[in-house]
Amino acid sequence: MKVKLWGVRGSLPSPQHPDHFESRLFQMLERFDRERHLHADARSFFESIPIHHRTSFGGNTACVEVRANNGASTERATDRLIIDAGSGLRALGESLMRDSKQTGEREFHLLFTHFHWDHLIGLPFFTPVFLKGFTVHLYAVQPDLEDCVRTLFKKPFFPVPFEALGGTLVFHRLEARQPIMINGFRVTPFELDHPDPCWGYRIEREGKVYAHCVDTEGSRVSREDMGLDVALYENADLVLFDAQYTMMEAAEKMNWGHSAAPIGLEIALRENVKKILFAHHDPGASDDKIVDAERQTREYLDAVSEQRRRAGKDTPVVEWGFAREGEELEL
Repeated sequence: MKVKLWGVRGSLPSPQHPDHFESRLFQMLERFDRERHLHADARSFFESIPIHHRTSFGGNTACVEVRANNGASTERATDRLIIDAGSGLRALGESLMRDSKQTGEREFHLLFTHFHWDHLIGLPFFTPVFLKGFTVHLYAVQPDLEDCVRTLFKKPFFPVPFEALGGTLVFHRLEARQPIMINGFRVTPFELDHPDPCWGYRIEREGKVYAHCVDTEGSRVSREDMGLDVALYENADLVLFDAQYTMMEAAEKMNWGHSAAPIGLEIALRENVKKILFAHHDPGASDDKIVDAERQTREYLDAVSEQRRRAGKDTPVVEWGFAREGEELEL
């Protein structure tokens, strides 16, 4: 599988102010003026700059594409799933339309975790729902999926009514914790810890596992508390986990439905997860603040490793990081 992150921000799209880009560019030019003698060319200078100084974590809300690793997907239609319809869905839709001219792909499959605005607002800007000959299958555990979508395409929220959509929308009700084959993937919904019902997805294909775990507070951490839902994480190759807050912020905002990276790491270490990425960044969090959350997470992991070392225990190796919009991972 390949997993591409089209939106990793939480709660509200967060475009950066033009002053931010101007300030960052000015700082880079000043640094280049000081260090140009240390680099052979502009590329080597650029790559020497810490990644959080030369790029951004992104501002679009939740949208993830999972597709089969079939090689050159532009030569033929590919097995594909989309998870959530945040503002990142708009750009994904444009990409799909470009590919569709070559692949002939006219049918898409979109899973919903829940129906908060940041996971819905991209749907009215998803091109395939407007075009005749295109079919979009929509899936959720919640029984009110169709009602929510119909309400979205209704004045005063949106000028185009549901009945006027050119594409065909097909609604599917998923059974909790029951696997189902969707477009070549084995998909199983598991319950997350969120004030409104929210479901994560374990997606499996040819022995590889992607676990989508956004939005969740992680209030159930032990295997006993998780019960059947612990299977969402077990032996996953990649987990996308909610880390909207730092640990201090998470303590202050209990029952808000979002977590912190150390909580996800604790689960990952225990459940033999190979890689975990932290997403759903707070809309008010700057890139520097997210980098500081990375530092805090690293210090937490170092402390856990040292504690385990003193107890004569090894610390499982888990690759981890904070998710960036546009990032693509191969499983």
